[in-house]
Amino acid sequence: MSGTGWPQSEGEDAFLLHLPEWTYPGKWPSRTGVAVSGGSDSMALLHLFWRLQMHHVGTVYAVTVDHRLRPEAAEEARFVARFCAELGVPHDTLVWDHGPIQGNLQDQARRARYALIGDWARGAGITDVVLGHTADDQAETFLMGLAREAGLDGLSGMRRSWTEAGLRWARPYLSASREDMRSYLVRHGLTWVDDRSNTDDRFQRVKARRALDALAPLGITAEGLAGVVTNLAIARSDLVHLALETASRITRTEAGEVVFDLRPWKTTGTDTRRRLLIAAVRWVSSADYAPRAEQIARLEASIWQGRDATLAGCKVTVTVAELRVSREPKTVAGLECPTDVLWDRRWRLTGPHDPALRIRALGPDGLRACKDWRESGLSRAALIVSPAIWRGEELIAAPLTGKTNGWMAEIVTPFPEGVLSH
Repeated sequence: MSGTGWPQSEGEDAFLLHLPEWTYPGKWPSRTGVAVSGGSDSMALLHLFWRLQMHHVGTVYAVTVDHRLRPEAAEEARFVARFCAELGVPHDTLVWDHGPIQGNLQDQARRARYALIGDWARGAGITDVVLGHTADDQAETFLMGLAREAGLDGLSGMRRSWTEAGLRWARPYLSASREDMRSYLVRHGLTWVDDRSNTDDRFQRVKARRALDALAPLGITAEGLAGVVTNLAIARSDLVHLALETASRITRTEAGEVVFDLRPWKTTGTDTRRRLLIAAVRWVSSADYAPRAEQIARLEASIWQGRDATLAGCKVTVTVAELRVSREPKTVAGLECPTDVLWDRRWRLTGPHDPALRIRALGPDGLRACKDWRESGLSRAALIVSPAIWRGEELIAAPLTGKTNGWMAEIVTPFPEGVLSH
C-alpha cells in the first residue's frame, strides 16, 4: 500500500490533500469520524484523512452504515473493515433496523444514516464527521432541485459544513470531482466497490447523473455546475443574514411560540418575509423541511386577510398587532417519551430523572391543576402544548407554569439561527 504519510510526496495528490486544510483552517480536530460506504468517494476520503491525521497528530475513526436494503451491503461493510484494519483505523459497522418502509426510500435511509452516525460519534467522543460528497454530487443535487422547480435555497446545494447536536459535519471534497477521487485511488493501488443502486433509474439521483452525462456536449460539467451552486450559496448567505437581522428586530419567542410584530413583517421584503415565516413554522413544528411553496402562499394570503390558519402542525393566529405561530394541540396530544430524551424533538427537560416518569403535553387538564399559571405571563395556548412531567396520571411538574418541583425546560435549538442556518 502506497501513499503513507504526509507530506511524503504530494505530486498529483496536492489538490486533494489541501482541500481539507481549507475546511479546517484553524485547529485540526483531534478525533475525526469518516463515513465510509466502500464506494470510490468515501474510500478516497478515508485514505486521504488517514494521511492527513498522521500529519496533524490526530485520530481517524471510520464508520459504515448497513441499511439492510441490499444483500451485498453486509459484505461491503466487511470490505471496509478489512481496509481499515490494514490502515490501523478503528472501524464500526452500524445497522439500520427497520420494518416496512413507506414513502421516499432514499430520504428515509439518509435520515437514518445521519442519526446513526451522529449517535455513534457522540458516544465515541468524536467532534467532527467528514463525508465524501464531491462536485458530482453537488451538480446532481442542483439538477434535482431544478426538477422540483426549487427556489434559491433548494438550488444552493449541499452545505460544506454545519454544526448539529454538538457535532461538526463537513464535506471537504465538494470542489473535487468523482474522477479526481477515483484517479487518486488508482494511483495508490486502492480498490472500491460499486453500489448497483447507483445505476437504478428508479432513483432521482441516478436520473440526474444520466442527465449530467447528456449535458456534457454543451460544456456543462459537474465542476461547472458546482461553481454555479457556490455562487447561489453566496447569494443565499446574504439573504439569510438579512433575515437574521430582521428577525432580531421584529420577532420574539415565548414558551416555544414565535411572535411577529405584524406591521413591520408586512412591510419587509418579500424574500425576508417568507423566509421568516417558513423558519417560524419549521422551528415550532421541528420539521426537517420547509412546507411546499403553495402551502406557504396560502398561509400568507390568510395572514394578509387577517384570518387564522394551520400548517404543518402549527396554529397561526393573527391580531391587529401580532402574528403568532404556536404548536397545534392535537399534534402533541399523544406524544410521550422518557424524561432524558428530547420531547417533540426540541424540548430538553432537566431534573430528577426517574424511569417511572414521562414527558407529555401539559394539556387543559394539567393546566387546571396549576392554580397560579397566570403568574407566568404566558398564554394558555402556549402552556397547554408545553412539556410537563407525569407519573401516570399524576402531574409532577409543569416548568413553564412555575410548578417546577426541581425541573427546568429549555428548547435546544435557538430561533431563528438554528433554522435559517440550515
